[in-house]
Amino acid sequence: MKYDVTVVSKGIALGKAYVYKPFVPDVTETIVDDANVEAELAIFDKALASAEVELNNLVDMVMKKDPDKAMIFEAHKAILKDDDICTDIKDSISGMKYSAEWAIMFVYNQNIEILSAVDDPLIKERVADLYDVRNRMLRCAKGLEEVTLASLKEQVVVVADDLFPSDTVVMDKEKVLGIITEKGGVTSHSAIIARGYGIPAVFGAKDPLNTIAMGQSVIVDAIEGAYILDPTAEETAEYTKKKDNFDNYYAETQKYLTKPAVTKDGVHIDIDINIGAPSDEALEPAAYTDGIGLIRSEFLYMDSGDKLPDEETQFQAYKKAIEAFGGKPVTLRTMDIGGDKQLPCLPLPKEDNPFLGKRALRLCLDRIDIFKTQLRAALRASAYGNLWIMFPMVGSIDDIRAGKAVVDEVKAELDSENIEYNKDVKIGIMVEVPSIGLMSDIAAQESDFCSIGSNDLIQYTTATDRINPEVTKYYQSYSPAVLRLIRFIVKNYNAAGKSACICGELGGDTLATAVLVGFGMRKLSMSASNIAGVKKLIANITIEEAEKLADEVCNMPTSDEVEARLKEFANAHGII
Repeated sequence: MKYDVTVVSKGIALGKAYVYKPFVPDVTETIVDDANVEAELAIFDKALASAEVELNNLVDMVMKKDPDKAMIFEAHKAILKDDDICTDIKDSISGMKYSAEWAIMFVYNQNIEILSAVDDPLIKERVADLYDVRNRMLRCAKGLEEVTLASLKEQVVVVADDLFPSDTVVMDKEKVLGIITEKGGVTSHSAIIARGYGIPAVFGAKDPLNTIAMGQSVIVDAIEGAYILDPTAEETAEYTKKKDNFDNYYAETQKYLTKPAVTKDGVHIDIDINIGAPSDEALEPAAYTDGIGLIRSEFLYMDSGDKLPDEETQFQAYKKAIEAFGGKPVTLRTMDIGGDKQLPCLPLPKEDNPFLGKRALRLCLDRIDIFKTQLRAALRASAYGNLWIMFPMVGSIDDIRAGKAVVDEVKAELDSENIEYNKDVKIGIMVEVPSIGLMSDIAAQESDFCSIGSNDLIQYTTATDRINPEVTKYYQSYSPAVLRLIRFIVKNYNAAGKSACICGELGGDTLATAVLVGFGMRKLSMSASNIAGVKKLIANITIEEAEKLADEVCNMPTSDEVEARLKEFANAHGII
C-alpha cells in the first residue's frame, strides 16, 4: 500500500523497517509533601549530573568521527546547564512542591511553547533541542539507560515518530538506507544531517510506529513523496531501477558542486551560502561559493543562555566568517528577534500578533544599546574582509534612514576611539515586507543592496501564516503575485546599479532558479545542500531561455499552473 508524505532529503530506498522507539516520557502532575522536597531536589541534581555525563560522552564520541557535529551536543550542554531553566525547576520543586519529574516537564514545556511560536523555521527547529534535553533529563530521573541508533546490526529503513539531533548524529549512516518519520521539518537538524549524508528521508507519515512493523518490507520514494509497504515484485523492480537512476543523477549533480555557476551563454551567477553560527562546518563551502549571503546573527543570541552576547563574542564570530571567505562578500543580517522570538537573554512582552509586532529592525531601533553593541562588533570585524550589513524587517524608507543613522553614530564612536573598520562597508536591506518592495525604486537609492527574504515576503503578500498547517494551501511559493513583486524589486535595484539577491527558500529552489535569473538576478543565496543542484540548472540554461520563462510564468493566473510549468522546464534541463 502506498502512502503520501513530504520529502526532506531526496532519494530512493528499499529495505526492511527498523521501528525505532526511544524513551518517551510519561509524566503526570504530581505534588509532594514538604518532607519529600529535599528528596525530589536530590533526584533533579542526580539527573542533571547523569545527563551531563552522557552529553560529555556523546561529544567525545562524535568528535572522533565528525567534529563539527559535536557542536550540537555542546549546545545541548548549554541548555542543560542554563541557569534560568535550572533555577525554575528547583523553584518549582521547592515552592510549588512539584515532583522532580513534573518540574522538569513543566519548565521545559514552557520554554518549548515559547520557541514554538517562532516564525523563522530555523529558530523554531531549535524546539527539537529542548525536547531532546528534556527527554534525556526525564529518562535520567527515572534511572533508565539510553537507547540509540549507534549500533544497528544491518542496513535498514529507520521508522520513528520523530528523530532528535542525538538520534541522527550518533546513528551509523552506513546502515541507514532511508528514514520515515511522522514529525519533523525540512530545516530540522535531522533533515539537514540526512541531506548531508545523502539519506532519503520523508516526514508526515500517519502513526508509523503502529502501522509499520519491525522487519516489514518498505520502499521510500523521497522524490515524489511516498512510501510503500509490502511492495510487490513489480514495484520492487520498478523502484530498484528508479533508485539506480537517481543515484546516477545525484552523482552527476554533485560534480557541479565545486564548479562556478555559469550559464550556457557565459553569464556568471554568484552562488552564496546561508549560515547560522559560523562553525567550521558551516564555513566549509567558502572554497566553492562566492560569499555568505546571510549570517543569521540571532543564533549567537540563541546560544548565549541568560546573557546577551557581548561585543567581543560577536566580533570574534563575525571575524571568523569574514576571514574564512577572504575578500568575498559576507552579509550579516542584524538581530532578527523579538515579538514571536522570545529569548531567555532578552525578556519581551507577549504580543497578540507577533508576525506584525516589534521584531528585527523595529526592536533594534527601540533597544539602541543592543543594536549599537552588534554594530560595533560588525564594523570592527569589517576591517578583516568584505562585510556587508543588512537590516531585516524593513517596512519603509524611514526604517532605512533610521538604521543608517545608528550606523553613522557607531562609526563616529569608533573614529573617536581610533578603532579600525571599513569606512565603505555596504549597508543593505531585507525585502520581506511588501510595502518596501513596492517602494524599491526609492529604496534602491537609499541602500547599497537588497536581499529578498522570500519566506516572509510570500507570507505577507498572501496574508498567510506560514507555520499554520490549517492555511498551508494559501502559502503559495509560486504565486504569480509574489513573482511579479520579486521581478519589480530586482528591476529597480538593477536600474540603480545595485545588487539584488535572494536568501529565502526560493533562492535554493531549482524550480525557481531559472525564473530568478530571468528576472535579472545575478546573486542567489541558499543552504549548502542546494548548491550543486542550482549550479547544474544554471549550467544548462541560457539567459534568453530564463527570461522567456520568467515572462511566461508572471502572466499565468495560478500558482499551480506556474509550478507545473516550472517542473516541466526543470525536467527538460536535467533536474529531477
